[in-house]
Amino acid sequence: MVSIQSKWRYLFMFLGIQLVVMALLSREGYQKRVSYFIRIFRKPDTTGLSSRNHTAAGSAGGDVYANLSHISKAHSHGDDMPYCPKTSPFIGGPIHVSFPSRLTLEEVQRKNPLVVRGGRYRPPDCDARHKTAIIIPHRHREHHLKFLLYYLHPFLQRQQLQYGIYVIHQAGNYTFNRAKLMNVGFREAMKEEDWDCLFFHDVDLIPEDDRNTYICDSNPKHAAIAMDKFGYKLPYKMYFGGVSALTPLHYLKMNGFPNNYWGWGGEDDDIGVRVSLAGMYITRPSLKVGRYKMIKHKLDKGNDVNPKRFNMLAKTRQTWKLDGMNTAEYETISRQYLPLYTNITVNIGTEDGLHPSPPTTPAKAAGKPAGKILDPAKPPAKPNEGHSEK
Repeated sequence: MVSIQSKWRYLFMFLGIQLVVMALLSREGYQKRVSYFIRIFRKPDTTGLSSRNHTAAGSAGGDVYANLSHISKAHSHGDDMPYCPKTSPFIGGPIHVSFPSRLTLEEVQRKNPLVVRGGRYRPPDCDARHKTAIIIPHRHREHHLKFLLYYLHPFLQRQQLQYGIYVIHQAGNYTFNRAKLMNVGFREAMKEEDWDCLFFHDVDLIPEDDRNTYICDSNPKHAAIAMDKFGYKLPYKMYFGGVSALTPLHYLKMNGFPNNYWGWGGEDDDIGVRVSLAGMYITRPSLKVGRYKMIKHKLDKGNDVNPKRFNMLAKTRQTWKLDGMNTAEYETISRQYLPLYTNITVNIGTEDGLHPSPPTTPAKAAGKPAGKILDPAKPPAKPNEGHSEK
């Protein structure tokens, strides 16, 4: 009798264990739970444990400067320099982004000792596989630029890229033209170096994951796919704003960017249409990797919403070959090789051209001397006015 009760007890225990196992397997996905049970019966793996802990810590975001201490400080470039690995060992994943109020450019410079004059960097102990130029359209955004440089320099170094950062500063007080400044940035950067990739980067967007590599794809790439501003989702399918990457061939194939979008809005969508019209398509990283935090701000003075943008977009198919890099006119006022970036200040004119004719006044029409007329496209007396980093 005792033996029969024991058999029943063991049978119920066995069935109970099966039910628990089945519940666990079905709770959060079969594959994940199977791997969990397999790990129970394996010997402890210290390597796997450390990587899991690293992943868990990285999910909250790590310090973007954490891995830089492992990079050799001695430059030893030569003919026998090995190529950097295809995947950099310094990439750490999610990055914690905050905006300390007392940050200075001097501190950013101190934390990036391997960055040389003009904002240039190359890995000290291997030959970079990719050469990337960062183009930043700019005016009156010194506060934002400081934070972007603080995060972008170590972000790029962790990816073992050879890179240069170009800030394209619009002179004068006429309406801001982001796309035309990017055309300027392309031309000026390619004059200095045979870059194989160019990233066109808004000054107020900070990357939050260094697995979002700043290298070009076989088609134009939209890197800022998931901004906190849009709830870390793509706002619409053809969106191409914030941060995008093109090879020189991509850029020439689509005739660069439009020059006639003065003020806020429209140019990103025009560029996205140009990609399609040139026979290319947009590639993107995953939502998990292509994350960016935006520095909150109001619309800048001189960058009001462009009321003509929708009418202009409707004509992109007719205008893209007639307006772009082949018609971009500007004057370079100054080129400064600063410790953390190259600052290029330019006059890009107005909607009426690079040097619009001043309007005829009644006094002139009557043959009388007229008062001085201010040309909105004329550069300021000081080449870098409105740009405090000297």
